[in-house]
Amino acid sequence: MPDARQPNGAAPPAAEGHVAVIDLADHSEALQLFGRGDQNLRLIQDSFPVQIVSRGDHIRLRGRPEEVRQVATLFEGLLQQVRRGVALGPEDVRYAIQLAREGRAERIPEVTDDVIVTTARGKPIRPKTLGQRRYVEAIRENGIVFGIGPAGTGKTYLAMAVAIASLKAHQVARIILTRPAVEAGEKLGFLPGDLQEKVDPYLRPLYDALWDMLGVETFQKYMNRGLIEVAPLAYMRGRTLDDSFIILDEAQNTTPEQMKMFLTRLGFGSKAVVTGDVTQVDLPRGRHSGLAHVQQVLKGIEGIQFVYLTERDVVRHPLVQQIILAYEAYERQEEQAAAGRDGTHREGGAVPPAGGPGEGRPNGGQGAGEAAGRPGAGMPAQQAGR
Repeated sequence: MPDARQPNGAAPPAAEGHVAVIDLADHSEALQLFGRGDQNLRLIQDSFPVQIVSRGDHIRLRGRPEEVRQVATLFEGLLQQVRRGVALGPEDVRYAIQLAREGRAERIPEVTDDVIVTTARGKPIRPKTLGQRRYVEAIRENGIVFGIGPAGTGKTYLAMAVAIASLKAHQVARIILTRPAVEAGEKLGFLPGDLQEKVDPYLRPLYDALWDMLGVETFQKYMNRGLIEVAPLAYMRGRTLDDSFIILDEAQNTTPEQMKMFLTRLGFGSKAVVTGDVTQVDLPRGRHSGLAHVQQVLKGIEGIQFVYLTERDVVRHPLVQQIILAYEAYERQEEQAAAGRDGTHREGGAVPPAGGPGEGRPNGGQGAGEAAGRPGAGMPAQQAGR
């Protein structure tokens, strides 16, 4: 374990002598805190110009006062997570570093203090960012929640975790998972096989998440007893769903008519979560996205909440955040170039064509990142989450 290391091999600060000491219960806490091969420690060292020295059961920090304070609060927050039994990974530390840089390091312990459910293999499922935590709280507190954001933000996975926790607590009688089978045009009758064989390719991601949480044996038992139903959106028509936890996935690929049909299936004692990414619409050209449309129709209704996740909430490979930001920048440039060629901008806040840049963004076309608190945000703070 390195005793003292500076970013990019720089020498420790000489004249900047502010010191802070963090006490550990024992050496094992340092091992858990620093991670396998000190990978967590290296992430912190590469992010702040602070000398970090580990000696036995304490960590000594030296540098400029403000930076030492940031790193000390960062370590203390991570240490609280370790003592709570959280196995810290690089993605947890990267997010904690983001919070520390923003002056919000004191909120690090809040991120993982909520275990939604434990998987069949004993792994606790927790929110990994403040945005995800806010999303989970919104699901628990509202009848209908829309989780909107890019891939990798945990929209569907966390909703399914809350659904399973609700089923196990007997708060609902069944879970219903659905998504539009866009590739088949919802005309599943023309495909070979029975219903299960027809829809399996489109519903496979939902099955994978259920197997991970429940284990194959429990999943099959729940399916056989009708406690879990996985079906394409077309098969929701004409039904009233009481005492159910209903999740509509890939909702950006619904039409406004399909979205209305789905939302009006909700019966007594039921809860619905609608997830999607309005930047990845696969509808035929000229068809508007129901997820883009519904944000303008249902905003402001009590009991319905829109939660906007951003690239900051991505918990996949760190490159995914950069990819999302790069695409957002490119799409903004394309939109500006198109506006310049046409000599005019979109009028009156009309919903743009499905799949186009800025689709479904409320408040005059703001992106999810803007709604989350970047300059120009016009969304209420309780929805923006930043």
